[in-house]
Amino acid sequence: MYSRRNLIWGALALIIAVEGIVLLLRPEAAHAPISIDTSTASSSPAQFANAGLAVESATASPLEAPPAEVVHSSTVVSASEPAPAPVKQKISTSPTITARPQLPVSSGQGVAVRIANPYDTAPQSFSAINDSTRAALVNILCTSAGAIRPISGSGVIIDSRGIILTNAHVAQYVLLAQSDAVNLSCTIRTGSPARAAWKAEVLYIPPVWVSQHISDFNAGQAVTGTGEHDYAFLLVSDTVDGTALPKHFSFLPPDTREAIGFLGDEVIVAGYPAEFLGVAAEYSLYPLASATTIKQLLTFGSGAVDLISVGSVIEAQSGSSGGAITNPWGRLIGVITTTSAGATVDQRELRALSLSYVDRDLKTQAGVSLEGLLSGSVSDTAASFNAIIAPTMLQQYLARLQTTQ
Repeated sequence: MYSRRNLIWGALALIIAVEGIVLLLRPEAAHAPISIDTSTASSSPAQFANAGLAVESATASPLEAPPAEVVHSSTVVSASEPAPAPVKQKISTSPTITARPQLPVSSGQGVAVRIANPYDTAPQSFSAINDSTRAALVNILCTSAGAIRPISGSGVIIDSRGIILTNAHVAQYVLLAQSDAVNLSCTIRTGSPARAAWKAEVLYIPPVWVSQHISDFNAGQAVTGTGEHDYAFLLVSDTVDGTALPKHFSFLPPDTREAIGFLGDEVIVAGYPAEFLGVAAEYSLYPLASATTIKQLLTFGSGAVDLISVGSVIEAQSGSSGGAITNPWGRLIGVITTTSAGATVDQRELRALSLSYVDRDLKTQAGVSLEGLLSGSVSDTAASFNAIIAPTMLQQYLARLQTTQ
């Protein structure tokens, strides 16, 4: 198993070495998301039972955060409804918030079909989903006494062994903290307020994302991308106080099926927003969780639902990147990745990568599905990645730091 992974990571290392040269000299533009036409929607989504609880509020005052950070929303939801019938929705080329040119959708693609009766159980209450989502939510705090900007991001535990799904633009700091050449420390924090609990190592970051965004690292101003390839996995490796790790971590099971989240479906959005807290985020950072609905379905050009938008929400702030989009059955269906520009959260639109996109792109980039990544020994997988792939990535980051200091 280990030697096979070494061969896979070895091949990826060669790809990184080549991409690191080519893409840094001539970066390729990321695909702009294209919206999905909702004119054919004809049935209402399942909704949370007994929702409408109060949402926690955050205090205000800013802290630096990683590039392309995000937010989420707060809305009151109504009582549960019967499971919807299958619905088809077509891809359109309506304008998006990005300035990049839109890509045409290939013929025969661009139809998303709602899964009828996706689970054999009834949807849970907002209170129950809120509790399970918060229990799996983590804050990723990275601080430095040097030239690297401190960052605060979010993540979601997706496996009882302590596997965290977050964004690549957050995980890159955890990767860099693994190097003795830089003065950077990252901790995984939990609770309300967030308190340091664990240390983590990188399990996987898409090499293509690093190659395309290395020039943005530690930039004076955060650079907002489309969110394409912007996911990563961490593995909790130790505790900060030397005590034993939990035998089982609270987690949200991911649902990677296509179109499992549909227009109008109610979801819970959760993260650790920190944009308006300043240095206080290190000492008094609280998670926020809100009920809202899916406002828009988007694609990078694949013809499938790659991104979901939940509109303007209170969590549309730096620090929410890597946070959760959870459906009424307690399944993780999205990971927060970007927000549109705006001075206030009311002027912003929060977007999240669908778990179906993460699964599809992981197969393309690493040759393994999310289920495959989570199977077997994740410790061996992390060891292979950090022995074979991580060193090449770290060289790219260290070279970048030399040009910014």
